[in-house]
Amino acid sequence: MPDFYWVVAEINELQVNNAGHCFLELVEKDTASEKITAKARATIWAYHFRMLSPYFETISGQRLSVGLKVMLKASIEFHEIYGMSLNITDINPAFTIGDLALQRRAIIQQLMEEGVFGMNRELELPQAPQRIAVISSKTAAGYGDFVNQLHNNPYGYAFQHRLFQATMQGAEAEASIINALEDIFEIEERFDIVVLIRGGGSQSDLNCFNSYGLAACIAQFPLPVVTGIGHERDETIADMVACLPLKTPTAVAEFIIQQAMSLHAILQELSERLNDAGEYTIRNSADKIQRLSHRLLTIIHSYARSQDRKIHELHIRLANAAQRFLLRKKQEIVRLEDKLHLLDPVNMLIRGYSITSIDGKVVRSAKELKKGQEIETIFLDGKIESIVK
Repeated sequence: MPDFYWVVAEINELQVNNAGHCFLELVEKDTASEKITAKARATIWAYHFRMLSPYFETISGQRLSVGLKVMLKASIEFHEIYGMSLNITDINPAFTIGDLALQRRAIIQQLMEEGVFGMNRELELPQAPQRIAVISSKTAAGYGDFVNQLHNNPYGYAFQHRLFQATMQGAEAEASIINALEDIFEIEERFDIVVLIRGGGSQSDLNCFNSYGLAACIAQFPLPVVTGIGHERDETIADMVACLPLKTPTAVAEFIIQQAMSLHAILQELSERLNDAGEYTIRNSADKIQRLSHRLLTIIHSYARSQDRKIHELHIRLANAAQRFLLRKKQEIVRLEDKLHLLDPVNMLIRGYSITSIDGKVVRSAKELKKGQEIETIFLDGKIESIVK
């Protein structure tokens, strides 16, 4: 058989030796049962492999690896001892791209038909998550960036996180991440959200995040899942089913910090409203006391003209009653003042917080600011003026 043939197959085994030769086992499977129906050995000699491997990865975004469907140009060779094998001289990456797209579409369709595709996305994110379950590799740069960003935030917010270590790429990644999710599920009441993060990598490193098993597990997880897989171009199926997909681990940390800032702003506004309400209550109570006192004195003087003795006794009784009444009101005022003292923004400043304003209006979110604006930040011992860069 002297000609070359284009062969479609799935890579079942792949090994590259020290000399740079690539040895493959190619298989064909029954589409319904996944049972192997055909098998052949194949070789990509080093002088071809040095060109085909980077060419395939550049075009398809995938490394040649086990499990990929490929279209290969091959000549058929027969050896008296080793039998038939395929000598690979070219590869069509467009076929693999199309096959991966079909697989991706089929997984999404299956999740939708099962009614689980949007389950995690429908969960409500906590207003300010503080107890965070993190799935990542302990040595990943992305994990280090996430922890540094989260715990060294400029606002001093405190967060609790626990790492559930997993393999984040390769053949074992899918099972490893699912095991981490199952461990979190056992103690889900201890956490507010689950964060799935990894550092940057090639497109082929993301294969595990496009698998049905992992996507189904994320979609049905009872806690909101936030992804920061570290890719800028393509959205994985894991991102699609997660409650909130973000690009990088740093972006996930920044989102959590922003949520805390939003809650802080709400609490600060409530504190101001409570302070205003307390001041109004004190003023209103003082006015009532003054009016009552004036009325009491008027009554006393009126009766004193006609019935000195009775009025004198009544005067004493009323005076005592007035004093007791005033004492109670004063005690109420003291209690209100104590409550206001607890909510005094100065106490917030003493604890290390600061208040930033623009044109006299308190800034509650970084989104309110624009480049070049002048802002004023008040601390306990003074204030500074800054320009937003």
